Amino acid sequence: MFRRKVQQIDDILNQILREQGLETPLMQKRLIDAWDVVMGPTISRYTGEKFIKNQTLQVKITNPALRQDLSMMRTQIVKRLNDYVGAFVIADIRIY
Repeated sequence: MFRRKVQQIDDILNQILREQGLETPLMQKRLIDAWDVVMGPTISRYTGEKFIKNQTLQVKITNPALRQDLSMMRTQIVKRLNDYVGAFVIADIRIY
C-alpha cells in the first residue's frame, strides 16, 4: 500500500502565492479594499486615492476636519485594518 499526502486547497494556494511572490501584493489589495468596509460609508464618501508604499497606507481625505480626526486615530485604524485582513500588512497611515 502507499500513502497519500493530503493537503487542504487553501494551504496549497497559499504556498503557490508565496513561491510566486504574489502573497504580499494580494494582502495589500485586500487591505486597500477593506478601507471602505472598516471605515464605513460616511468616511468612504470623503476618501480619494489609496495606495501602499513602504508599509504605509497613503489615503487622501477631501474633508479637512475629517482628515484631522483620522490623523489622531492612526494607530487604531492601522490595528483595525490589519485585524480585518488577518495579517500585518501596514505599519502606519499617512492621511493627506
